[in-house]
Amino acid sequence: MAATKRKRRGGLAVQAKKTKRNEKDAKQPAKLRDMAEEAEEEERDRIPGPVCKGKWKNKERILIFSSRGINFRTRHLMQDLRMLMPHSKADTKMDRKDKLFVINEVCEMKNCNKCIYFEAKKKQDLYMWLSNSPHGPSAKFLVQNIHTLAELKMTGNCLKGSRPLLSFDPAFDELPHYALLKELLIQIFSTPRYHPKSQPFVDHVFTFTILDNRIWFRNFQIIEEDAALVEVGPRFVLNLIKIFQGSFGGPTLYENPHYQSPNMHRRIIRSITAAKYKEKQQVKDAQKMKKKEPKTILPHDPTADVFVIPAEEKPIEIQWVKPEPKVDLKARKKRIYKRQRKMKQKMHSGNAK
Repeated sequence: MAATKRKRRGGLAVQAKKTKRNEKDAKQPAKLRDMAEEAEEEERDRIPGPVCKGKWKNKERILIFSSRGINFRTRHLMQDLRMLMPHSKADTKMDRKDKLFVINEVCEMKNCNKCIYFEAKKKQDLYMWLSNSPHGPSAKFLVQNIHTLAELKMTGNCLKGSRPLLSFDPAFDELPHYALLKELLIQIFSTPRYHPKSQPFVDHVFTFTILDNRIWFRNFQIIEEDAALVEVGPRFVLNLIKIFQGSFGGPTLYENPHYQSPNMHRRIIRSITAAKYKEKQQVKDAQKMKKKEPKTILPHDPTADVFVIPAEEKPIEIQWVKPEPKVDLKARKKRIYKRQRKMKQKMHSGNAK
């Protein structure tokens, strides 16, 4: 009897457990339905991203970084370029003691095939390297007249990550070294089509103009209504120094004969100011020497008194009689006053007696 009771109890316990499992199974589909409804609501509220109808084939990646010792304006310029170029990558500052060939290894580690490197010297001169890593060519520029986005405060604006148009001066096709620079600038500044971080819009244009043997960079917004251009920024001027066959070195393909180093420019300015100071000192010394020199006495010119009119001669009078002395009125008055006082004193003395 006891065995049968245990079996019955065991059977009841099993039945109770089965009912609990059935309740859990009934709650799970309800949770799944709630989660599905929440996901549908999120999809409705979510703004869809740009639809990419093609495949990303151009795998250009640009490494933008600098050496140590740059100022705030150069740092802001780097940030502006990184913001305008969605296919760019950043890296830590490189030590100035390291050689430039190390940058090729940094590009290989970062999986980049182009590089924009800012090199600062003397905390006032800025150089820019544009390089095709690791085989070359590469170009070195002196960067002048830097104006960043925050500094300009222009009215233009463009979408972050949008692809730019590249506009080049016709002079880029006239000379071979400018044609080489044009191809290098196209590969660096053009955003690859269907890049994951880019937007499928074209609302601004990069212009490269040659003037005074320099390359002037400007960024303009394209207004949709009448296709007018409004400047956005940044802006800077590139003064070409040399073009090398390799990446950050190698044989020199072209050297700019019109280039003048910043040190030479500052030296010429100092020499001009020094020349002005020396000229003033020489004038002062000449004036002092003239004062010390004895005056030269010129001989009398007889013709100088031709037109001089002589003065009339007065007759000479000889006084034989002594002139009468002049009357001193003050002394005469004093004598009269004395007489009057004496007379008054005598009168008073007579009355008293």
